[in-house]
Amino acid sequence: MFGQAAINDKGTMKTKDSNRKWMWWFLAVVIALQLYFVRELVAAFALFALGFAAIAFVVMSLYMLQKAWETGVQRVADSQNPVIDMARRGVNAVEDLARRPLRRPGSAAAR
Repeated sequence: MFGQAAINDKGTMKTKDSNRKWMWWFLAVVIALQLYFVRELVAAFALFALGFAAIAFVVMSLYMLQKAWETGVQRVADSQNPVIDMARRGVNAVEDLARRPLRRPGSAAAR
């Protein structure tokens, strides 16, 4: 009966078709649900993008802080300031003490 006009009992053509009305309602609901799901997916994508951007910002900030610290330490190490030279000599003296053995060679072990 597809493609033909629906004819009622009196031999006249139907002007209202309830099946067609339900079909349009069903299609409207399906389209609305699809739009809703697409909006939800876009919202989830935006939230994940913001989260990853925040993580990237933290990682880049830490990297830049480390590079700035590295540059600062290098400048201080290359400095000829008397305070820095004294600190360098102190660090070298502590390293020399750390390399020495705790016991003299040939001494007996503690009992």
